[in-house]
Amino acid sequence: MSRSNIFQSIQQATQSIPAEAKTPLPDWKPGDLQSAFTPQDQADLWEVFKDRFIAVNGKVIEDTSEFQDILQSEPGSKLYVDPLVFQSIQPLAEGMNLEICQTFDVDHVDDYPISVTLAAGIIAETGTVIIKENQTSSRLSALAPWTHITLVDKRTTVYATLLDAISDLADDPYVVFITGPSKTADVEGILIEGVHGPGEQICLRI
Repeated sequence: MSRSNIFQSIQQATQSIPAEAKTPLPDWKPGDLQSAFTPQDQADLWEVFKDRFIAVNGKVIEDTSEFQDILQSEPGSKLYVDPLVFQSIQPLAEGMNLEICQTFDVDHVDDYPISVTLAAGIIAETGTVIIKENQTSSRLSALAPWTHITLVDKRTTVYATLLDAISDLADDPYVVFITGPSKTADVEGILIEGVHGPGEQICLRI
């Protein structure tokens, strides 16, 4: 069943519920919300983001040679590169024993140990990378590979706070917020990374 069919079924099921029986929306206005995070200098937002992304076990790369070392760690494998970042990544991967793909085959997700997608934005307050529906050709490519790399460049919007990002992205149909590697914990409180998504979240700034 497709995503549209699932949501259509939900909408049909909820249409018969009387309005008075539905849970009311929260009684608040965006202007009523404030963030405790107030950076003194907007120019420092990248440094704040970097510190907080690392704090949640994300990795930040600002040296392309370090990025190339990661690619060389998977010789003979497929590297998925989103078409929107292909021109930036392809020269860095030249001469390596990799098959560079711009199409993500959903029937062979295990063939892609590394993927590179475009960050639509980053949030300094929380150390979060944002991926948007209209800037990602395959959302699964950001969720299935063990190593997911998001490219941050001059096109990337930098938000000071989570509220700034939510306010700006309110009209987007699908937005993914990524704050470090996938994490889960059992009843004993043992934290494990990489169970429900990438075990390595890397932010590449070029």
